[in-house]
Amino acid sequence: MGKMLRVLGFFLLFVGLSLQQKDPVKDFCRRFGHQTAVIDRKLYIDGGFVDWNPISQNRNNYTNTWLVFQDLDSSPPSIEVPQLYANLSKNASIPSVSGGILWQDDVNKRFYLYGGDYSNISPNTPNLISYDALHDEWNSLGPPNKPIQSVSYGGGVAISELGQGYVLGGWLSNNSVPGWSGGPLATNSLIKYDMNINEWTNNTGPADSIPRAEGVMVYVPASDDGLLVYFGGVTAPFNNDTTLPAPMSLIHLYDIRSSKWYTQTAVGDVPLSRRKFCAGVVWAPDQSSYNIYLYGGMGFGANATGFDDVYILSMPSFKWIRWWESSDGGKPHHSLSCNVVGGGQMLIIGGTFPLTDDCDSPVTWGTHNLDLGKRSGKMWNDYSLNITSYVVPPEVISVVGGSSLGGATATAPSAGFDNGDLGVYFAQKASVAVRSPTRAIPNPTSAPPNTGSPKLSTGAIVGIAIGGALVLIALLLAGCCFVRRHRKKNSQPPAAEVAYNPAPTYSQTQFTAHSPQTPYSDHGQHTQTHHYQLSANEPPAELSGNNYQLHQVDPKANMIQQVHHTPHYPPSPHHISPSLSPHPSFIAGTDSIGTNSHTLYGSQVSPTPTYSSLGRGTRKPVPANQTYYSP
Repeated sequence: MGKMLRVLGFFLLFVGLSLQQKDPVKDFCRRFGHQTAVIDRKLYIDGGFVDWNPISQNRNNYTNTWLVFQDLDSSPPSIEVPQLYANLSKNASIPSVSGGILWQDDVNKRFYLYGGDYSNISPNTPNLISYDALHDEWNSLGPPNKPIQSVSYGGGVAISELGQGYVLGGWLSNNSVPGWSGGPLATNSLIKYDMNINEWTNNTGPADSIPRAEGVMVYVPASDDGLLVYFGGVTAPFNNDTTLPAPMSLIHLYDIRSSKWYTQTAVGDVPLSRRKFCAGVVWAPDQSSYNIYLYGGMGFGANATGFDDVYILSMPSFKWIRWWESSDGGKPHHSLSCNVVGGGQMLIIGGTFPLTDDCDSPVTWGTHNLDLGKRSGKMWNDYSLNITSYVVPPEVISVVGGSSLGGATATAPSAGFDNGDLGVYFAQKASVAVRSPTRAIPNPTSAPPNTGSPKLSTGAIVGIAIGGALVLIALLLAGCCFVRRHRKKNSQPPAAEVAYNPAPTYSQTQFTAHSPQTPYSDHGQHTQTHHYQLSANEPPAELSGNNYQLHQVDPKANMIQQVHHTPHYPPSPHHISPSLSPHPSFIAGTDSIGTNSHTLYGSQVSPTPTYSSLGRGTRKPVPANQTYYSP
């Protein structure tokens, strides 16, 4: 009898946990700190944090353990953004991080997860994880073949044409590096991953050797193999807890072929300094102008709550253009993602909002669309399947000249290039050999993707689990009654098996039609009277687990803010690198960097990809990692 009661208690607990499961499509309120990638016509969203609707009853940030995607070939009526699906495999063995990077390889139909912060759990030993989009499975490629540590909130970009992934800067902390002690440190290295041969390289960053984080980096197809363009975020020039806002007029450029760094000063409507914003790049059909669109972000000082605006950096004129700004301050937010899709649109997804408790448009799952060329006649517009290329908008033409198809007349900065090499690079168009896949890729016309019912949805699994558990409970209770009546032992009935059979994906719920004149329409819960979002003055999420807050220096101040304790001759900035092995640790009471005898990688190498399958099993209920809101 005691054994049967214990089994009964176990299943009652299981049912209770199942009832707490949320549906990432139907219960959506917000997402932030996530990472994204586009492969073929799917936009994948992984990790980060989610808030559930209504937010007044769900006061925590929950780690997003789902891998979801939006079908870029869909735009359902009354929703008007790509349909969201949550039916891909990802079990508890796959890390769910925030501030990481997804390097997409569109040739081999997979993406790679690098870096990121773990929430309320110790970070794993660095291990490159890859998601196979063809077979819906996760693979482990093993640790880097170089002593490279994980960073979070670096400026990352993937270049499928070259089969390369990059990240500049980022944070090293006890949220991202196993065994890390002391406060967080920013890095100044440019990490490169070669997808073709599974090779890692730790290159030097910009010539100033200043550690940096929380900026953005994009790829433009100028010069021989292309250029990397980085700007924004924070710098940590003193190797301690003092950070400075990076001026948005300072643009860092890296020529891939020559491995050389350059800087260029941008002018015009230079946006205020910001961190944790997002950006995407497009170019005129003749590549006479390359235009980087940025949105939002977290600010500094009086602007700490952030921004609700859109700016364009047009190159090679290096002119900033204010494209859109909310008239009443809008809803500033940060820790969001931008993805250019189809050449002419940019999907802006998620973000955390310091000034409001409203959900982020649950009807569109926090997805908002910019018509980059204003083909529709407006900037904010419904996602359209008919926009498949970019044209230069009038606001850019008025600054750089030419027409919607190109022909820009401003082909250099008004004051000239800071280095003549840049003029040569921008006069060239990248010519990259076509990559061949390193594995068998099926003909896309022979097996069209099935988004209708590839796997059981999380909601369906939960429903089946609850039903199965209740049936089993009824059987157990009947067995107990039988024991009482006949006063004899009875063997435990066989456990009911939970069926994991294919089921339709989430049905589309009809919502009130909306008008995307601004990125936000008034959907969701609006009855909250208490604020549960993180305070605008809270430290960035990647630093919240350290009990070690960074000091921000007022950019208008004449004197650099002093840190709490005197540094004992910290190393020069170029020593701060994610390739340090053994990793640095802070000595109590000092800012100096000591040496830890624990070697993170040792002799573990992986010169060629070793694909061990992970994450194929159905999702197991796991406790959500939570970060509580400040009152």
